[in-house]
Amino acid sequence: MKAPARSSASSSRASSIPERSSGDGRSLELFPLLAEHDHEQVSIAYEPTSGYRGIIAIHSTVLGPALGGTRFWSYRTDADALIDALRLARGMTYKAAVAGLNLGGGKSVLIGDHKTTRREPLFRAHGRHIESLKGRYITAEDVGTTTADMEYVKAETDHVTGLIGKSGDPSPVTAYGVYRGIKACARHRTGSDALAGKTVALQGCGSVGYHLAKLLAAEGARLVVADIDPERARRVVDECRAQAVPPDDIYGVRADVFAPCALGAVINDATLPRLQVEIVAGGANNQLAE
Repeated sequence: MKAPARSSASSSRASSIPERSSGDGRSLELFPLLAEHDHEQVSIAYEPTSGYRGIIAIHSTVLGPALGGTRFWSYRTDADALIDALRLARGMTYKAAVAGLNLGGGKSVLIGDHKTTRREPLFRAHGRHIESLKGRYITAEDVGTTTADMEYVKAETDHVTGLIGKSGDPSPVTAYGVYRGIKACARHRTGSDALAGKTVALQGCGSVGYHLAKLLAAEGARLVVADIDPERARRVVDECRAQAVPPDDIYGVRADVFAPCALGAVINDATLPRLQVEIVAGGANNQLAE
């Protein structure tokens, strides 16, 4: 028998969601935040045995169950995690609609050390949390999670996709979509989609960024890369003959393309004046801060 994680759920039927909490100790007004963009539901669960702390945000189920990945990150505050989940869930609604899918938008976040090796208890607890929503939300892999993590989720619920031996890791497909998008932008700007000799400033060398770098390098693009994890950046440098720069320096690189493939809100009042590119095209969600 699948024991549910202890959870509480709040809903509001319910315009931009703030990118970050203030961090000054002020309380977060939950229901106005939900109402601002018509989010249907937020479910919060805590399981002390495993240390699981999870938030599931459902933006819309008008067209069908809410689909969206599970993000595992070391959030600075619980409020940051909630705001991230809400923004990502809303984005998934629009992605599903643009793709013509009978699905809505949702997202889940796990709060904690995303590099932990003690993953099975956490993701099985997450599976129980998802199961408690009775099919309203379907999850998959996202930042900080793997296909192996989704197998642990599968042990507790059928409402999960991106499994080993089935659709699997979505990052190569995501990277290919970004690659084709960059080529389309290049054609629009220059009349040719050829990327040989073009300079791409790539932010984030994780799953999507790595596969995108391989595609760009194979076409002869010059890569300048940055990542908060030096090992990930070094892998792309070694395999793609890229140049690495410190994470904050990537915004000032003179390039043809800026490809954000890490976290969101990287195009903002502070970074926009620093960009020296004609094209911004990457795999990160919610690239615009507002």
